[in-house]
Amino acid sequence: MNKKAQAWLGNLLGWGQRRQANNAEKLYAEAVRLARNPAFFDRYGVADDVDGRFDALSLIVALVMRKLKTLDDDGKALSQQLFDSMFADMDLSLREMGAGDIGVSKRVRAMAEAFMGRLESYVDAIDNNDKKSFSAALNRNLFRGNETIDPLANGLVDYLFALVKEIDNLPAEQVLVGMLDIK
Repeated sequence: MNKKAQAWLGNLLGWGQRRQANNAEKLYAEAVRLARNPAFFDRYGVADDVDGRFDALSLIVALVMRKLKTLDDDGKALSQQLFDSMFADMDLSLREMGAGDIGVSKRVRAMAEAFMGRLESYVDAIDNNDKKSFSAALNRNLFRGNETIDPLANGLVDYLFALVKEIDNLPAEQVLVGMLDIK
């Protein structure tokens, strides 16, 4: 059987999707690892609570999804699967915390909508190299409007722009298999 026929058969049977879903799970685990960087909480003032951790994770996933969107159809598909992995984990986490079925679906939907707003504002600011807008978006979302924290002044914006550059410079093949070689 030639490669084209194998690819067609694999897609028909879902093998390619399972491999991609596995890569999305790996990327999600990498995003969680990066979002748990103690600097977010100790140096930059992100609240070390459920909301702060969600917002830090949302930020990192948004940066990864931004990269994936530049990687043709495979990257776009993986971006969607990364999103799905994140919110499947949010659903599971809420259930483990004791939320009921009806409450979980409503909360996950609200979280997904909030994430999409964050994604749009973060990506727009980054793509326009607009540190002031990025800082305002971080203050509004990551810091939940806490005016005592200035992400531009405390160095978080510069740290994140450097992180964006690292993510942008990762080889496509590496990202598509779920690896973020970032410390």
